[in-house]
Order: sequence, then structure tokens, then C-alpha cells
Amino acid sequence: MVEYNTKLIETAVRELERGGMVAFPTETVYGLGADAANAEAIGRVYALKGRPADHPSIVHLDSLDKLECWAANIPQAAWRLAEHFWPGPMTLILPKQPQVLPQVTGGQDSVGLRIPAHPLTRRLIAEFGRGIIGPSANRFSHVSPTTAQHVRSDFGDSIPCILDGGPCQVGVESTIIDFSHPQPVIVRPGMLSASAISQLAGFPIKYGQGSRAPGTLKKHYSPHSPARLVTEAHLNEVLEGYPGQVVLLAQTLKVSTVERLRVLPMPQQAQAYAHELYGMLRYADSLNPTIILIEEPPQDEAWAAVHDRLKRSAAQ
Repeated sequence: MVEYNTKLIETAVRELERGGMVAFPTETVYGLGADAANAEAIGRVYALKGRPADHPSIVHLDSLDKLECWAANIPQAAWRLAEHFWPGPMTLILPKQPQVLPQVTGGQDSVGLRIPAHPLTRRLIAEFGRGIIGPSANRFSHVSPTTAQHVRSDFGDSIPCILDGGPCQVGVESTIIDFSHPQPVIVRPGMLSASAISQLAGFPIKYGQGSRAPGTLKKHYSPHSPARLVTEAHLNEVLEGYPGQVVLLAQTLKVSTVERLRVLPMPQQAQAYAHELYGMLRYADSLNPTIILIEEPPQDEAWAAVHDRLKRSAAQ
């Protein structure tokens, strides 16, 4: 495991032990952590974010042997997925153990769990010795943070301890699979595909609705500026409807020189696009445009998570 500043981790552990908050890196996005067994600490996180009380949080663990401390009646397919994909960008929603706080679950009988891959955060959790909730370290429904600077930009000095683990490797939130009902479903797409999940599970697991889960509201991951998805066929028509500065996140669109249009190139490959997405949305927002236009990416399975985030970020 990579070595990190021991004193900084000790400071973060003390902050969690006293019921405080710690921002921490994962391979997906930065999380805003608190003791998952401390209702008051969880309340502070929700209050700072402006997060609704019925919106569940994911509990982050450091090892698979902690799973049954939080979840009950775990199906064999869920065990197979956990053993294969953890540590990594996958969350399992499972029936909860009786002691799991309703503040964690949003009042539901299920709990979301995952083991993040970032070594700094796994060490933090191991030294703290208990599960940590980890909603994204940003104001509720805003663009998720993928660097420590994004966290500072959103909260300033409101978070006393921010662990800087560098830019997030994946860049969009984990795939969430709901095993709390008889028929498992993927309730939030991530960079793990439905076909890969189904192959490991041993039966088809499709996208669908299940328990309430983080990041599944109609409008989410949103910049302060309005955003809209566009295709080449409608780009000029849309531009005419928005006077003033316009920012375009483009993969293939060729645009004639328009003085008020700022074009930000986006990667052609899904994983690279996901890695850049939130940082680019935040940068586009910083330009204070009339609108942020986003070229619709390809429709195949590899782009499911990107499509989900863009659809919600551009929701009216």
C-alpha cells in the first residue's frame, strides 16, 4: 500500500472520532466522510451539503470481512461480485443489519456498501476502525468533485480536514446494484458494464428502479450555468436561441468560427471522457456562459454512465 503522511491520517481519524467531517479521495469522486455509526455526525454532513434527510448514503469499508457487520442475508451473486470487483467502483445495496442507523439508509431497510480502491482512504478507514459514510464532497446536486481543489472551491474552510489523494482515476460515481429485492437491478450506471456484472453474477442484471439510491434524482451533477445536450443537426438552431457567451463540450462537432462560442474538446473514448467530465463541467461553469452545450456522446454500453450523468446535469 502506498505510504502517506501518517500525521495527516491521524488528524483525520481524530476528526472522525470526535464526530467531525473529513473529505477523502476515492477512485470515483471525493467523498465527505463521517462516522457511519454517529447520527449527529451524519447530520452535520447532510446539513453542510444541503442534502435531503431521506437521501441514503453509501458506507465505505476497508475490507470484505466487514460486510456482514452491515448487511444481512447476502445473496451468493452479491458475494461473487464483491470478491471480484472490490476494492473498486461498485456499490451493493443489501438488506441492512438491525443496528444500521436510519440516517444512513434514508429510512429504508437496505444499506449501500462499497470498498473504495484509493489506498489513502482504505488506510483511513482501517485506522478509524469503523465504516464511513461518503456522499460526494460538494453542495447537493452540484457537479461532483474529482480533485481536492474542487472540494475547497465548494466549501472553503467549512471542512477542517481534506485528504488530498490527487485526481480521481475513474471520475464518475460507482455502479450501484440493488440486491435488496428478489430481482437485482442496476439503479445507477457506472463504469462497470451491465454485461460484465451479469457474467459474474451468473444471470442477467439489467438497469431498473429499486431502492432509493444516491445520485438518481432527475436533476443532479449540475453546473450553476444551464446545460443542454445537442447534436450536430441542431447545433446552429440552438446557438441562435442563446445570445451571449456559449461553451460547447465537443467530441466531433465541427463549428464555424463564432466569436461568442468557446469550444472545449472532449475525449473520444468513454473511460477518458468520464475521467475528464466533472472537471470540464466545472471549468465551463467558471467561464460564466449563458449556457453550456454538450455534444451527445455515442449510445453504446460503454457510455451508459456518461449518458446518465449528462442527462441529469442538463435536466430542467
